Amino acid sequence: MEPETFTVPTATWRSRLMARFANGRAIGRGLLVCVTIALATTFIADHYGGPTLLYALLFGMSLHFLSEEGRCREGIEFAARTVLRLGVALLGARMTLEQVGDLGLGPVLAVIAAVGLVILAGRLLARALGLGNEMGMLTGGAVAICGASAALALSAVMPRHETSERNTILTVVGVTTLSTMAMVIYPLIAGALSLADTQAGIFLGGTIHDVAQVVGAGYMISEETGDTSTLVKLVRVAMLVPVVMAFSWLFRKSRQDDGGKRKVPMLPGFLVGFVALVVINSLGLIPDVVNEGMSTLSRWCLVTAIAALGIKTSFQKLAVVGWKPVILMVLETLLLLAIVLGVVLFAGLGA
Repeated sequence: MEPETFTVPTATWRSRLMARFANGRAIGRGLLVCVTIALATTFIADHYGGPTLLYALLFGMSLHFLSEEGRCREGIEFAARTVLRLGVALLGARMTLEQVGDLGLGPVLAVIAAVGLVILAGRLLARALGLGNEMGMLTGGAVAICGASAALALSAVMPRHETSERNTILTVVGVTTLSTMAMVIYPLIAGALSLADTQAGIFLGGTIHDVAQVVGAGYMISEETGDTSTLVKLVRVAMLVPVVMAFSWLFRKSRQDDGGKRKVPMLPGFLVGFVALVVINSLGLIPDVVNEGMSTLSRWCLVTAIAALGIKTSFQKLAVVGWKPVILMVLETLLLLAIVLGVVLFAGLGA
């Protein structure tokens, strides 16, 4: 009896390998552009002074055409999402639970109140502008929590109809643009008001829409401001879970109409990683050399991600969304600014 022989499907194996190689090359092109911007802006900042992250943002914006060019698009998206999340998660190695305790209960309560008020105000303002409750709640949640990520997460549990995708796209474009503008303007406001580093961190972390821009704006001022703003921002990100659950309950009838097939987004992985590293670092389990290496890697990841976000930013796209959604998101942004700044100035948070 002859022994059985097994043949390896060489053609299939080679095709899969070639597909992965091609995908890696596609990502590599855009990623290399972002890394090059990071290297150039770091060199300029080190030798001539100035904020590295702002330089990276501005350099990236000057190369916006690359985000619309097929060969670099995948790598730019990879840098803006995956590299960003890795950088934010690694920031946890810089912080401890003791620092979180020093932040106090006040900023946490302020964040919870601000999120609820902005979503409620968004619903009322949208109704006044004739945009509908759903648009107001979607934009309010995006502005109040974590920008584009919140918009995508919340839209997944909201009713589907002929304008739902358009509303989501408008919200993502709007909050991304406003967040980029806030990253540049809000540090100037903090400086004009002579806010202390901790106060500036609470202000920036409590008001700017996206995580990347919060990190960028915070570390433009100082390391302490950057650490504080990241902590406050991640408290806002954590609010995504109860808000998604609340939206899911409010729109439960539409979920039943969809057959219950739409999944509620879980806690973002980078937030889990951040918290895990904070806990491990608090227990003293991360050696100083490793801690320093993770902090350096995090900094490079964030500069690279900011460059990618700059490349993706297009102010021209905002012009096509119509004036009512823009006004709605601007009003929600100003309301959040007023609430957090009022709490910082008059309640003495971080003073």
